[in-house]
Amino acid sequence: MSLYRTLLIWICFTVCLLPDHLRAQILTEPVPSPYYSIFQNSISNMGAFGDTLWIGPMMNYRVGDDPKWYVPENADSVVTGRGRLYSIALAPDTIVAGLGYSDVRAGESVATQMGIYISTDGGNSWSLSDTSRTLDHPSDTTIFYGDQHLGTIPVIVPQQSPPYKVDFRGDVIFFAGWASGIRRSTDFGASWERIVLPPLGMSELLPENNNQFFIDPRGDGQTNQHLNYMGFSVMIASDGTVYAGTAGGLNISDNALYEEADQIRWRNINSISSQQGLLGNWVTSIRENPFDNAIWTTNWISVSEYDQEGLAVTRDRGATFEHHLKGERIYEITFDGEAIFAAGLNGVFISDNNGRSWRHIRQIQSNNTFMRPNTEYYSAAKAGNRVWIASSDGLASTTDHGRTWKITRVDFPLDGKNQHTEEGPEVDAFAYPNPFSPRVHSLVRIKFEVSSASDVTIRLFDFSMNFIRQLDQVQALEPGVYEAVWDGTDQQGRKLANGTVFYEIVAGGKQTVGKILLLE
Repeated sequence: MSLYRTLLIWICFTVCLLPDHLRAQILTEPVPSPYYSIFQNSISNMGAFGDTLWIGPMMNYRVGDDPKWYVPENADSVVTGRGRLYSIALAPDTIVAGLGYSDVRAGESVATQMGIYISTDGGNSWSLSDTSRTLDHPSDTTIFYGDQHLGTIPVIVPQQSPPYKVDFRGDVIFFAGWASGIRRSTDFGASWERIVLPPLGMSELLPENNNQFFIDPRGDGQTNQHLNYMGFSVMIASDGTVYAGTAGGLNISDNALYEEADQIRWRNINSISSQQGLLGNWVTSIRENPFDNAIWTTNWISVSEYDQEGLAVTRDRGATFEHHLKGERIYEITFDGEAIFAAGLNGVFISDNNGRSWRHIRQIQSNNTFMRPNTEYYSAAKAGNRVWIASSDGLASTTDHGRTWKITRVDFPLDGKNQHTEEGPEVDAFAYPNPFSPRVHSLVRIKFEVSSASDVTIRLFDFSMNFIRQLDQVQALEPGVYEAVWDGTDQQGRKLANGTVFYEIVAGGKQTVGKILLLE
């Protein structure tokens, strides 16, 4: 995955115990079986413009209410290569996408930069500004700022420098790349330059001052001045102000959009210097609410004793801040007028009144399915009249501020084919994920078809055909494709040992048998 798994110091999982009817249930509303489906069910990030929605990591997109999900042509670095979408920014016909991949170093996965993809024709063709241009040359050991030459450590390898956030205005593009800090192109990706930020502890960086510091993103630990060189997020506000989030707080510039790099002014706000400012120093996302142009930031705990997680919002370019959802790890936010949607570790939070109060949706449910109880909600975006939430268990969307939902997953049709795989076998039913781990997956889903209106019964047996349990019996289902769920327990709610579990579906006098490999 992207930033959210790579950079976590720790992560805790909320255990939600589902009612029994949600742990072993036949759902009574048909489920779709799309041929033009999303590529995978774990969606890490999204971007929207107008009624078009793009999702990562595989760069599927959808336009308006068309249920089809498309794959961009000629985006070979992602479609057939190892590249994955880490960030995206959109304008009419223009797409700027940050690409990365997972490299393996010393037996560990490392988030690695591939470069910046750019399309000016709505995604029909792409050019790649690769790491030979976006990173430094080994000889780049100094950088000119104001009247001084500041010593720097050149960032010459793509590892630990993926483009976690990207934004652009006209020909100017910014991206935040963790070890590579904040980078800017003023010629629409043809060349790139490193942007100097103040070291942690310097509240204001001005070119006319006598600045004497060394820029080393490696630092000497997690409590040093170099944290502000580690770039998480960047955003260009509607008034041209540039906001850059780092591991050392929020940086605000009134001239970074147009000024020469050595003349850019910055203010730094962090939880250490101002407890009335940010909640936490890791500013992982920055978003502007079109309703009132307030700037919302997601704050994570860094290393300060003052740090908390939650949202910090400023309505006056960083002079003052409001705090929301203290104690919650929020990954991304989006807006719909006065409504605010926050996607996080413990669910989705929705405010209908610009943050004055919040509703907590711990688990999203639709009329025919639901998200697993341990689902993490990674991203949020508004496309057209629909707000989308991306998660580890598919996509959810709503047109009524979260009172009802639609859930989108890969969910192969029973004929085994979709636009990504043409060679799947045709079956009467299948279970997924399979193998199934109750600890990891929470639930296994059984997809089956009812060809004529009939009662449906699903029973489970072990390898010796001993009865395990029966799912809720459903009467008079109409013809269609349906889904049942099971959590890996027997009729008494006890966890089962590893092994093969057979399921038997009886509908309209027809019997269908399949198997699930249970591996804890």
